[in-house]
Amino acid sequence: MNLEDLVRLRRARDLVDRDYAKPLDVPALAHAALMSPGHFSRSFRAAFGETPYSYLMTRRIERAKALLRRGDLTVTEVCFAVGCTSLGSFSSRFTELVGETPSAYRARDHREGAAIPACVAKILTRPVRNGEARSTTPPVA
Repeated sequence: MNLEDLVRLRRARDLVDRDYAKPLDVPALAHAALMSPGHFSRSFRAAFGETPYSYLMTRRIERAKALLRRGDLTVTEVCFAVGCTSLGSFSSRFTELVGETPSAYRARDHREGAAIPACVAKILTRPVRNGEARSTTPPVA
């Protein structure tokens, strides 16, 4: 993969990071990367190790976890706040990535992690797909 393609793919990934709550799909992301949808999907997976949709849902679930830890929004409100349009799909994906339902996650006591800096908490609480290993030590800066 050439450097120009990587720059374009990072532009699309940055769009997902910034606008995760907006309606995003592969054609829109491919347009941002100036690529055809098929080429974009294949290149994105090759560069980042996951599909564009999977990356988008991981960002949404990360944000949902933060909103649920606050405890002032319902699961339904969080679902729509992060850009999901189906509570059932959101709950299924959340459970798959986090290992517990959004309601159970919201009900759990999160005070012990409150003192952890946000940059470290993001790494430690990142959703993990089935088959991926989670590191038990934070990365060295």
